[in-house]
Amino acid sequence: MISVTNSDKGSFTMKFSTRDRYALRLMVELANRPNDLIPLKDISDKQRISLKYLEQIVPLLNKTGMLSTTRGYQGGYRLAKAPSECTVGEILETTEGSLAPVSCLEHTPNPCERCSACDTLPVWEGLNRVIMDYLDGITIQTILDQKHELEEKHRLAAEEILNSVKGPCKL
Repeated sequence: MISVTNSDKGSFTMKFSTRDRYALRLMVELANRPNDLIPLKDISDKQRISLKYLEQIVPLLNKTGMLSTTRGYQGGYRLAKAPSECTVGEILETTEGSLAPVSCLEHTPNPCERCSACDTLPVWEGLNRVIMDYLDGITIQTILDQKHELEEKHRLAAEEILNSVKGPCKL
């Protein structure tokens, strides 16, 4: 569940639930091994997420067609779509439901009786648009690409350090 808090100091806090974060980690883990059927136990061990927790998340993702499941001895899970087709927004909406910052934006058309007279509605609509544009603009492939770029930067930095330590070799 997303927790949205307005404190008395005027700050705004939006926190995603553990289920949301774990669902995203599950999807990234599956995308890392696209040709394999991965048992949930393997994901649980590698990601250090409770197997019972994953067992609650998988049916949600499976129901929306994001996962492909094979049962049995050689069974497991894999992405049902390409990583470039799975957005963070779609995953979070699957596990969370609406990501709207206020309840009156959870349904279309807006059911709020004050909708036409609400002076602050454009603020919430704008925030909702920014949130959804951001989350829908990030795919699992984006996350994988960022991870590979970071790994390459670390590799190059380590190589540079090693080369500077070695210095010219004199025999």
